[in-house]
Amino acid sequence: MLFKNFGLSDELLRAVEEQGYSIPTPIQEKSIPAVLNKEDVMGSAQTGTGKTAGFALPLLQRLMLDGKNTNGRRHIRALILTPTRELAAQILKSFQTYGRYLPLRSTVVFGGVNMGEQVRILRSGVDILVATPGRLLDHVRQGTANLSKVDVLVLDEADRMLDMGFMPDIKKVMALLPRERQNLLFSATLSNEIQKLASGILHHPTVIRIDAENTACELVNQCVHHVDRKRKKDLLSEIISSKQWQRVLVFTRTKHGANRLAEQLGHDGISSTAIHGNKSQAARTKALDRFKKSAVRVLVATDVAARGLDIQHLPHVVNFDLPLVPEDYVHRIGRTGRAGNEGCALSLVCVDELGLLQNIERMLKITIPKMVTKGFEPDHSIMAQPFKTRDHRARGHFRRGPTRGYRGSYRSQSQQMSLA
Repeated sequence: MLFKNFGLSDELLRAVEEQGYSIPTPIQEKSIPAVLNKEDVMGSAQTGTGKTAGFALPLLQRLMLDGKNTNGRRHIRALILTPTRELAAQILKSFQTYGRYLPLRSTVVFGGVNMGEQVRILRSGVDILVATPGRLLDHVRQGTANLSKVDVLVLDEADRMLDMGFMPDIKKVMALLPRERQNLLFSATLSNEIQKLASGILHHPTVIRIDAENTACELVNQCVHHVDRKRKKDLLSEIISSKQWQRVLVFTRTKHGANRLAEQLGHDGISSTAIHGNKSQAARTKALDRFKKSAVRVLVATDVAARGLDIQHLPHVVNFDLPLVPEDYVHRIGRTGRAGNEGCALSLVCVDELGLLQNIERMLKITIPKMVTKGFEPDHSIMAQPFKTRDHRARGHFRRGPTRGYRGSYRSQSQQMSLA
């Protein structure tokens, strides 16, 4: 199957070709025909699978063919709701990239920035609007966003929107949309909560599942380093320095943990910056820009802040803390090993997290190689401590680490595969 077999316009195919693509990914191969056929879609796919193009390309084609703008006035015909500012900006970039040769206008609205420029663009008329729910409702209340002519609604990262408490806002947005419309819902998982949400929005949807174990890219070299919880920072500094890693995305479980780790790495002579939900949009944009320009070597992020980040040629991802939900592990490591490039995903695992590691391996149906670094051997007398979490997704997944210490045997660093 090639992109040209979908019946996309010459303008779209030209834009796709300029991006260097000719063969669609599995999610694109299944979603593009369904969206073109005006079917409702419920899709499950992780980061790095090409999901955004899977709905952006057919939506651009549909809007061109339908041509429902009247009296020379543009109306919002496609609405894409996303949970974070970064993801919203990235989705807009995809629509603008693939739609560069089409006479369609698109824009994005999200909080944390002044509304003035957003108001100006909305009043000039747009065909496609990408938005976070709260800021969209602000524009609706001001009369600068009219949703009465929306033909297609896309809920992207629906699981994260549930986690972040956006359901009340989403319901308010839904009440403003026409009853007759096409609905697309994409989520990293199809949990019971997501399926319940989908049942109230989608009508006889086409269900597309791209299994998580297929998205833990074969080009990603995964490895676990066992270490005591209090020595993780020192071990991370040692690995980055000794292997001379220059571009590293590090995931922490909490916002405060991200700040502390970035500060610690800085004290160790490793330039670092952190992004998380407590930082302003301007601060997050500046931090990401510095990382992309290699002004800093390490970007420390929480899962929510990292959603939608577009970082090309990212060779190393580190799980400083394992995620409480195994699907988030796949989401994290999917940041590296893209576009045919090899990548490294390293996890620092203490005794508290052994149960989480077992859940990840069980989901992926693999055994991740494990090692102990000389000088950082874990103390087997340390007992596991329970986690404190408000993440409802962890229910049913969460298992405490063994309380009697580590299980299994680990190879020394000299026996372990190269992580350079």
